[in-house]
Amino acid sequence: MKSMIIRSACLALSILSYDAFAPQPSLINRSIRDTSLASTEEPASFIDNFVNSVTKGYETFQKAKGEGYNFKQSVAIALAGDYDEESVKAKIQEEIDSAPVVMFTWEASPACKKAIKYLDIAGASYKIVRLDNPWSEGNPIRAELGKRVGRSSVPCIFIGGQYCGGFDGGVGEESPGILEMAFKGTLRQKLDDVGALK
Repeated sequence: MKSMIIRSACLALSILSYDAFAPQPSLINRSIRDTSLASTEEPASFIDNFVNSVTKGYETFQKAKGEGYNFKQSVAIALAGDYDEESVKAKIQEEIDSAPVVMFTWEASPACKKAIKYLDIAGASYKIVRLDNPWSEGNPIRAELGKRVGRSSVPCIFIGGQYCGGFDGGVGEESPGILEMAFKGTLRQKLDDVGALK
């Protein structure tokens, strides 16, 4: 039991210290919020609930790593908790199909702010889907987006239904991110092709 608590604490600390997830509530905060510590709850019960929540997150993280996902994607899956994968996939597809340009974002993310700024400069119209309002709905979407496109970072941008990367990165030549597309001179043409230029 002692080693399990230590492993769980290490996972919680790694999540807290990993700056890629700074805007997001920590696993510890989520655990505390989910347990709804009432004034009548005994401290031992609160600690048990906390340990069980962190342990479950650690087990989910380990399972994802065992399935071949990288660290960031495994953390995204662990933070998402239990959810209906098929309904989340359907929600993602519905959002992607709802506009010529769709950006999945966090409001406080510097990369998301830059993507919005540069799409505005390009004269694009786009739809923003916030993954941080509320986190309980956004975390499963982020986990499934990561599985779908191979990258769990935000922003996650789709133009004409196709993943094109984030702001300054992606997963390959077809999805390098909008900054590289702009430098190559392909961004405005792609936006124009899908009718997203104002």
